[in-house]
Amino acid sequence: MKGIAVKAFGALVLSLVLAASVAAADDPAVARIARFHDALLAVMKDGPKLGVEGRYRKLEADVDTLFDLASMTKFTVGPAWAKMTAEEQKALVAAFRRMTIASYARNFNAFKGQRFVTDPKAEDRAPDRLVKAQVVPEGEKPVNLVYRMRESGGTWRVIDVIFEFVSQLATRRSDFASTVASGGAPALVEKLDEISDKLMKGT
Repeated sequence: MKGIAVKAFGALVLSLVLAASVAAADDPAVARIARFHDALLAVMKDGPKLGVEGRYRKLEADVDTLFDLASMTKFTVGPAWAKMTAEEQKALVAAFRRMTIASYARNFNAFKGQRFVTDPKAEDRAPDRLVKAQVVPEGEKPVNLVYRMRESGGTWRVIDVIFEFVSQLATRRSDFASTVASGGAPALVEKLDEISDKLMKGT
């Protein structure tokens, strides 16, 4: 009887562990990142054939769906955002969107055995969730990524990407602060477009 009880207890523990694993794997924030990684891999495998323009077009819908580009642009601009007109804000979001897609199209240009490893359990940082992942190049050191996500309209969307423990939004806000201060929205749109143009050159 004692052996049966031990086995039953072990089975119960195993079932609870498996249930927790399934729940973590079903986390909607994690699932969205996993799908984005799949999209990146697909683009990388066809990367040389597509060229940077083709990769850009392939990734547009995925970036638009996953990233809260309006919130990201607002944070990048900082306090000056509130003083800008609706048209200026709209132009900035469009320029920031183009730069974001162009960055992925440029940086994920070819498949060389890379893997994406995504932690199945997001970390709660109310009101946000942090989804941790790694890009694992073949034979090289993994690159750490953390996606900060926030629920918007019932959907978890990325509001920042932390690359090797450095917030990309905080970096951009710092980089563009002087441009915003000296020339406002028009100057920042021009700056973002210059960056996008450089990223879109070549293959």
